[in-house]
Amino acid sequence: MIRKFGTQNPAKTKILILGGGFAGSNVLRELQKQFKKNDVEITLVSQDNFFLFTPMLPEVSSGMLHPSDITTPIRSFCKTANFCHAKIISIDIDNKHVFVTRIFDQKETILEYDYLVLALGSKDNFFGNAHIEEFAFTIKTLEDAIAIRNHVIGVLECADQERDQILQEQLLRFIVVGGGFAGIEIATEIHHFLKDATKRYYKNIDPKKIRTIVVSAREGILPEVGDELGKFALDYVRKSGIEVITNTKAVDAGEDHVLLSDNTIIPCATLIWAGGVIVDPLISALKCEHGQSGRLVVDQYMRLQVHPNVFALGDCANLVDNKTNSVYPTTAQIAIRQAKIVSENLAASIIGNVNLMKPFLYHNKGVMATIGKRIGVAFLNGKKIHGFSAWVLWRSFYWSHLPTREKKIKVGIDWLLSLVFRADIMTVGFIKKKTLSRLETPMSSALEHSVDHSQNPSYL
Repeated sequence: MIRKFGTQNPAKTKILILGGGFAGSNVLRELQKQFKKNDVEITLVSQDNFFLFTPMLPEVSSGMLHPSDITTPIRSFCKTANFCHAKIISIDIDNKHVFVTRIFDQKETILEYDYLVLALGSKDNFFGNAHIEEFAFTIKTLEDAIAIRNHVIGVLECADQERDQILQEQLLRFIVVGGGFAGIEIATEIHHFLKDATKRYYKNIDPKKIRTIVVSAREGILPEVGDELGKFALDYVRKSGIEVITNTKAVDAGEDHVLLSDNTIIPCATLIWAGGVIVDPLISALKCEHGQSGRLVVDQYMRLQVHPNVFALGDCANLVDNKTNSVYPTTAQIAIRQAKIVSENLAASIIGNVNLMKPFLYHNKGVMATIGKRIGVAFLNGKKIHGFSAWVLWRSFYWSHLPTREKKIKVGIDWLLSLVFRADIMTVGFIKKKTLSRLETPMSSALEHSVDHSQNPSYL
């Protein structure tokens, strides 16, 4: 039975935010500033009950940071808002309904709204290749980072015991597909971890036999930082011992190999996919105008043109930058800025003063990435920076954007400790998880099955 939930106070305007990433969580916090007197009812829906600081996922995969360092409970942001821990099943923008399934017991619920904010992020794009999807690791979620860490350590344990040199060499090949930020940062992070771990702990593994290979479909890597910095990054990554194969795609895979577009087969035990993203299927399924990669076409105020009570931002929004005549990229910096504009425009809509609405305008101040141990590249306000100073800028920028003081302290301490101590090689074991397929009050269950209560034990 599907339950319908409206607001506890029908007089209040209902705002429903879908997604708890950079876009959704920042809209939530900005809206609470706009409506301090509890004038509206705000609800955020997310399948995870935490906000994940995704730029630092590679450092979790290497063990430099603990998973709790980059996660913050969404409820800690909810000063006046509600949080719904649920999976979104479908969105009905014509009838202003969202169908969700509660995570713990899979109970279906209909959430009603007056205003809807779509901030669901994106999914990995495997371009229809089922084999790559089956056998590759990805690096978008906390589970992904932990899985990569466990797998890499498991491979080292196996390789240390393997006496067949051919099999050991196959185990020690680590393939990363994707020459963008995600691919390069995860490749360099695990490469340095592998080198350090084998020197310290694995006496039967020659560190020189470790091969980390990046497969890039482009001419080089990191196209976002420009040709000059991209070339510097490519040269440095190769000098650090990572092989980079350019102008090549991964077209198929098995559990023990990767097939490239030039028909090269690379035997390996590890494939990490960072080859692109696609809009969430829930967004692509909406009956409205779509743009690049299925993203929702929005006006300058971040609203759907046919449904002005629906706002979309972040990875969900297709908005053209009039200065460059190109669609705004899907970055955390842009999502944070869009969240502020969406919250202000939504507030203006609620109070009925559209003259207060502001168009989204964004000046890209720059991009940056880490490309190795204490080395980075950055393109900021037209200036090209590389080396140690770029790495410091990367850390300073993202450290300052951690959502709470507690997280800043924890990450800062872990970074300081990493200068003195090596990362450990402990895996996170399997954890039993319990869910319920049905959860009802004892009385309603008894009535449904016409049970004689006199023969049943009492409930506490």
